[in-house]
Amino acid sequence: MILPACRSFYAVGANAVVALVTSVLPDFIGFWYVTVGISLLVAFADLLLVVTEPAPRGERVVPHSLPLGVKRTVRLRLHNTGKRSLTMEIFDHFPLQVQATGFPLRLELAVGTFAEPLYDVTAIERGKLNFPCLQVRILSPLQLWWHDLKLPVVSETKVYPNFAAVAQYALMATDNHLSHMGIMKKRRRGEGQDFHQLREYRAGDSLRQIDWKASSRMRKPISREYQDERDQEIIFMLDCGHRMLAQDDALSHFDHTLNAILLLTYVALRQGDSVGLGSFAGQNRWLPAHKGQHQVQQMLNALYDLQPTTHAPDYTQAATELLVRQKKRALIVLLTNLRDEDLDDLLPALHILRKRHVVLLASMREQALDQALDVPVDNQEDALHTAAVQHYLASREATLDRVRAAGIRCMDVPPPELSVNLVNHYLDIKRSGLL
Repeated sequence: MILPACRSFYAVGANAVVALVTSVLPDFIGFWYVTVGISLLVAFADLLLVVTEPAPRGERVVPHSLPLGVKRTVRLRLHNTGKRSLTMEIFDHFPLQVQATGFPLRLELAVGTFAEPLYDVTAIERGKLNFPCLQVRILSPLQLWWHDLKLPVVSETKVYPNFAAVAQYALMATDNHLSHMGIMKKRRRGEGQDFHQLREYRAGDSLRQIDWKASSRMRKPISREYQDERDQEIIFMLDCGHRMLAQDDALSHFDHTLNAILLLTYVALRQGDSVGLGSFAGQNRWLPAHKGQHQVQQMLNALYDLQPTTHAPDYTQAATELLVRQKKRALIVLLTNLRDEDLDDLLPALHILRKRHVVLLASMREQALDQALDVPVDNQEDALHTAAVQHYLASREATLDRVRAAGIRCMDVPPPELSVNLVNHYLDIKRSGLL
């Protein structure tokens, strides 16, 4: 495609001025013909030059994977294979699922050289993304035309849930730094179930911890230290129903849930446990529980293109199917967005799971509810609105109390607090020896 550049409009304007003068002074009509003819010849020659020169060679370097909502850099590479320096503008055809900044890119490219312009992208939706082509506009030698080209530079990448929190945990994964994330990891002296090590006796150790044989050999008191039991299983039950479409900030409740799953997966694997996942309500996937850090990548691959649906969740069916698949006793973490009307279906499903497994219900509460209570009450309408929110929260808490009364652990937190709270509940269950 050929597009006129600024100088083309200047030339047209100059010819228009000559035409206006000619309309007043007819004797200059010959001069006008000459001006128009020269302009057309120059424009045509400039057009031929830009059309016949070889197109630059383009490349694109996209990260193999992108975390949702996190800015990343894409690198382009343009090679000048022609015989003159090029002035060009670049626009990349990025997918609709990302936001890009820095366009259009304008650069000067000497003969036989290349340039590597950069731009930033932020993924706003998970899944597989396709960059179909690279659009380049080359300015003609006399700067009268833009030659618009689409270079067939195709790239693919995958957008995963935001694993930045997992990387942050990896950097802080020592007892001295876990509390920076709000994760309270405490070791109970001598109260675990698996033997960990022998150490010198400390004040406060019970007599049952003393290893008398080791003490006699070392000629000083030696205590046994235990750790929480390993080789246990954690299974996530992920609700993909319509309630998970709710969105309070840049991420939906569903995406907050995926981030929490990734963080707890990393923590549990470091604890020596196995992790698996099952989804329901329109997106039925099953990932058996396995140990090892490779399971984090397996979890990412299972979740990156998973999307919430408009289906209503059937908790009883999901619980029944999980019992068929998961025979070994495990911690079942049910992640959903609870409503009062769900309880008649949810409570029987939780009872089914509780017969064989330890169950943790993790529900998300809309941040708008908490924010509504912080708004000053200045008139009757504000008072009615605040009272309605308080009534709804009281009803929601009563529903959760019924779940707790059935002997099932549950939590109800705003989406941004889900990750840390979920890890703390897991560690508490490990310390309690319920599994």
